Amino acid sequence: MNHTITTGEEPRDMTPTLAPAEEPRLLVHTDPQSRSGTPQTQPHPVISTQSRMPSPIKPSSTPPAAPEAPAPEHPYEGDYRPPTQQLFHPHAADPKIRVEPLQVEFLHNLADALNTTLDLNTLMHRVADLVRAVIDYKIFAILLINERASDLRMRFQIGHSSEVERMRIKLGRGVAGQAALQRKSLLIEDVTTQENYIDANPNVRSELAVPLVVKNKVIGVLDLQSETIGYFTMEHQRLLELVASRMAIAIENARLYTRVSRQAQTLAVLNEISREITSILDPDDLLERIGQLLKRVIDFHMFTILLWNDRTQLFEHRFSSRFGERVTRARTIALGEGLIGTSAQLREPILAPDVRKEPRYVEANPEVRSELAIPLVYKGEVIGVLDLEHTRVNYYNDDHQRTLSTLASQVAISIANAKLYQRIHEEEQRMERDLDMARQVQLRLMPSHPPKLDRAEIASRFVAARSIGGDVFDYLDYGSGRIAIAVGDVSGKAAPAALYAALVSGILRSLAPQHLSPAAMLTALNDQLQERKLDSQYVTMLMAVWDDNNQTLQIANAGSVQPLFVAVNSDTSKPPTVRTIQAEGFPLGLFPNAEYEEFTLSTRPGDLIVFFSDGIVDAINATGDMFGDERLTQLLESQHQPTAQFTVDTVLQAVTDFQAGTAHFDDETIVVLRATGQST
Repeated sequence: MNHTITTGEEPRDMTPTLAPAEEPRLLVHTDPQSRSGTPQTQPHPVISTQSRMPSPIKPSSTPPAAPEAPAPEHPYEGDYRPPTQQLFHPHAADPKIRVEPLQVEFLHNLADALNTTLDLNTLMHRVADLVRAVIDYKIFAILLINERASDLRMRFQIGHSSEVERMRIKLGRGVAGQAALQRKSLLIEDVTTQENYIDANPNVRSELAVPLVVKNKVIGVLDLQSETIGYFTMEHQRLLELVASRMAIAIENARLYTRVSRQAQTLAVLNEISREITSILDPDDLLERIGQLLKRVIDFHMFTILLWNDRTQLFEHRFSSRFGERVTRARTIALGEGLIGTSAQLREPILAPDVRKEPRYVEANPEVRSELAIPLVYKGEVIGVLDLEHTRVNYYNDDHQRTLSTLASQVAISIANAKLYQRIHEEEQRMERDLDMARQVQLRLMPSHPPKLDRAEIASRFVAARSIGGDVFDYLDYGSGRIAIAVGDVSGKAAPAALYAALVSGILRSLAPQHLSPAAMLTALNDQLQERKLDSQYVTMLMAVWDDNNQTLQIANAGSVQPLFVAVNSDTSKPPTVRTIQAEGFPLGLFPNAEYEEFTLSTRPGDLIVFFSDGIVDAINATGDMFGDERLTQLLESQHQPTAQFTVDTVLQAVTDFQAGTAHFDDETIVVLRATGQST
């Protein structure tokens, strides 16, 4: 890089320009006492935190220190330092030199560096390197104001110790604090003369602090320090003010970009969290997952969700984590107690930057320094509180509060849904237990085994579609070799159908001692149900009486499925003949004074009478096809002199295979009577 130096003359066609300084110190510095012309460099300082009392300036008697090795490179995006640094020796030209061409190129590089990035870290690295290209500093810092705490905090530094980097400088304290408070640049030739100076580094002798101002608002300070008295000049100050004025705008733009990017990322994460938590229905899993997902948005130390207990009128800890580990807390919190209870009582968030200064705070963990409590409100009612804690003062800010408030409404809905699901699940479990007990009662009402006959055999089986079915069948012993068989199907499903079936079964058994014929039994049963009439409830029933002595069967039907008669062929090589017994009638419980027809069938040894409910023929497979009467008929025709039990098992297995794992939507009942013609 070539620089044009003019001495004593006004520059021509070179803008902008800086006013001439008495002794410009660009890239080369001379001891203000000796003026020997030997270039001076500054060692990296060590900082302490004691204040100095003012003392008179004493001439330096120590020879200038040897130059130190250049500072290491900073890894960052782009390098805007000049490719070469020309050091101007004070004896090489008039000390009143002007460096306008260098300044113009410097300003061009500065504008290029500041306008081509929105990353704050990259921006500060570039400024540090550009300033070093024209002012050979060794101690450099960019401090930004924390508005909540009203103090300066180092955002970037070179040459400071880690202890100083962590310092919080109140506005008005030290050179940097005064520059920020007074909103003007401060050039201190000897810091020992300053009453309010913060002696963080006892080797520092001079300091230059320039405030960063945007739209008449101070956002920080650009600060240089030297171990040489009078090291910085007015030329340095004016140059640094040019840097600061442009840098302040760039910093504000970068911070705005960071905020907008962070908000966009936060909204994306919140959207993802909302989608995920709405799909979790187990309350414990939900609360744990909320903590895990929230950690992606806010880096908390302690996290707690408390839920309101209507019975105890207290908030109870339902989930708590501490430094990433789940913990158990048994303590309950009353409404209005502490920050959590107060947040719920006021139904608004409470942000405590420093809990030690918060009179409403109730200490539960001595490590906590800041806390953020957000009420969980669902349909106008507070159902809980979401609480975050941190071990650092002023950790949580307004952005955290807004983010958590946005998420809280979705969390409240998800928790309410999960609690509703849990309540329904518990109700279902209780109902299942009740239904299972009712099913056991229902099964006790059905015969446990078929009756023993001398000249016939009976087999039966009942398969419920749900926990409780509506099918009913029973055997009634009429004595003298006569057995009544009842096969019915109550309208509806589950508990209502089972209860009605129990009523029908009870009436049947109460009428059994009268030894009524099938038609008379159906009429009597219908009359009884009319006296106990229930809306929309009825039962279809087939009633038959087997006379074991003469091998005959009397049948009457009240709207039930018509039974099948399987007659053996005299030619045993031929299949049996299957026909439908045409018996019809009105269902029981619908119409008063109903009358029913009765048929008598004679049988031969080997003949079968198959009674079944509509759950057999109405069974549906995965493609929607029904098992149907035709398939049942073909199945019965394919059997060669089967027993009653074999027929029952074969039919039910065929139905099961046909359905191929699909749900049974109706009860399946089958009763098979086989005439043997001889003692069994």
